[in-house]
Amino acid sequence: MTTGKINVSVENIFPLIKKFLYNDHEIFLRELISNGTDATLKLKHLTNIGEAKVEYGNPILEVKIDKEGKKLHIIDQGIGMTSEEVEKYINQLAFSGAEEFLEKYKDTAKDSGIIGHFGLGFYSAFMVASKVEIITKSYKDEPAAHWTCDGSPEFSLEPADKTTRGTEIILHIAEDSLEFLEDFKIRELLNKYNKFMPIPIKFGTTTETLPKPEDAPEDYTTETIEVDNIINNPNPAWTKQPADLNEEDYKAFYHELYPMQFEEPLFNIHLNVDYPFNLTGILYFPKLGSDMQIQKDKIQLYQNQVFVTDNVEGIVPEFLMMLRGVVDSPDIPLNVSRSGLQADGAVKKISNYITRKVADKLKSLFNENREDFESKWNDIKIVLEYGMLSEDKFYEKAGAFVLYPTVDDKYYTLEELKENLKDAQTDKDGKLVVLYAGNKEAQHSYIEIAKEKGYQVLLLDSPIISHLIQKLENDNKDLTFVRVDSDHIDNLIKKDEVVISKLSEDQQNNLKSAVEAVVNKQTYTVQLEALDSQAAPFIITQPEFMRRMKEMSQTGGGGMFGMGNMPEMYNLVVNTNSPLASTILNTEDKTNQEHLVKQALDLAKLSQNLLKGEALTTFVKRSFEMIK
Repeated sequence: MTTGKINVSVENIFPLIKKFLYNDHEIFLRELISNGTDATLKLKHLTNIGEAKVEYGNPILEVKIDKEGKKLHIIDQGIGMTSEEVEKYINQLAFSGAEEFLEKYKDTAKDSGIIGHFGLGFYSAFMVASKVEIITKSYKDEPAAHWTCDGSPEFSLEPADKTTRGTEIILHIAEDSLEFLEDFKIRELLNKYNKFMPIPIKFGTTTETLPKPEDAPEDYTTETIEVDNIINNPNPAWTKQPADLNEEDYKAFYHELYPMQFEEPLFNIHLNVDYPFNLTGILYFPKLGSDMQIQKDKIQLYQNQVFVTDNVEGIVPEFLMMLRGVVDSPDIPLNVSRSGLQADGAVKKISNYITRKVADKLKSLFNENREDFESKWNDIKIVLEYGMLSEDKFYEKAGAFVLYPTVDDKYYTLEELKENLKDAQTDKDGKLVVLYAGNKEAQHSYIEIAKEKGYQVLLLDSPIISHLIQKLENDNKDLTFVRVDSDHIDNLIKKDEVVISKLSEDQQNNLKSAVEAVVNKQTYTVQLEALDSQAAPFIITQPEFMRRMKEMSQTGGGGMFGMGNMPEMYNLVVNTNSPLASTILNTEDKTNQEHLVKQALDLAKLSQNLLKGEALTTFVKRSFEMIK
């Protein structure tokens, strides 16, 4: 029997490990199973190249709870260790066996899937255990070894009578960590961290019903057998080639990732690159609609099939964090406890690659089946619009597939839009005016007026649309977007024809005074306009610039400081050529004149959905009185 001190530079490093190195105690199981997986994959590699003269077989890992003995066992059938290797790998802290193995076999082992990087994973056991034992037998023909340590720098190492290849780690669970002796807790951790580990993991047993024989008698009793309960899928979809998967495979894997998600994903993007970095994964577009308040942290980051985190900020571009799926890369630099990212140039390269891959996939989906792409547009537009605003590389590619729908359900790319609208909607200054509505129902009357003129109106209703059209205008100097209710239609797209007012200047001044005597001047600015006599007498509009700046301020990242809190301001356009304008002027009784102005103003408010509460009640009452 050998005793000694673990070779560490701090007298007692275990409290430091427990307190500082790993901030989440539950990851001890992930680390120990990762070590067992490494040991198994090393054996597989050595048998493949003929260096290990043993049968690889079908090894598994096993996790067992001994609740009565307050012990947790993690057992592998991997490469095992000799006494000398235990001394080297376990007692020389932070000397990574995996690193040494990869260095030795770097030419042949680069695709072997070795997980370990730090050599510290084993010591995470002391976060939950008061004593740790290792019973291990190497694949080499050497005696087994038994290592014991109680969390102090002292350890013991002696021969063991283990006859089968592999390693068993026994954790004597500490009094403050007894939750890790509960079946449900271990099952929860295995499901979280080890659901897709590359070696089958056994946790207990389950019963299976044997198929009924064809010649079974009528009184045949169904037979069951007890089998290993394998809790993981060692060959998840993202580890396979896209050519080997069909649409049903992708959907099945989506539901494996998100068992409580009953809706089908719209489509998926399979990531598969091995240069200049290694990355695989599958991203899914779920139905998103126009809601910006969507829970993120739905994409899972793995490293060689070991779950690391669902906070993928930095790796996945921010606009794609509303998607779901898996990203797996051994090249993502993690901190020493494998629980967080380190700042690194490789991370930015990975993010750029994902952006490009998503853009290319969207373009191919658009080209292959435009009708299907259009049908899904409202469910994905918020992601794509956000991407155009936040990622220049995505913005550059987006022109090929980002759509601009009309209120009549036609879909145009930006170039198609310019081509289709230029004849009718270019103003007298040569600027193409794109009319749009934010709400088809609320702005219905304005939309209809525009359509009567032969104009097309887009339906742009996402919460960040003001930011996007501002960017599009900056990049397309002869293009401007105006909401269809921001002015009278003749002012939105100014042509050369001029309409003359029927009223003299004095009459116009009197009309303006009569209207201003009734309206709230803090909310409404009265404008007299000589319009077609058939146009509405009173029209309420909201100036494009003010409204847009206010919306941009409210959604952040644009607009003028403080504008998001400004009160709503409107223009009241009075058509001086309307019969009602003349009627108001010719009504000598001030009370009747006031009633006419109020009624016309309320009708205009009603068309903008601005008449509510007491004001709506008063309007209805006044209307009934007027038709008695």
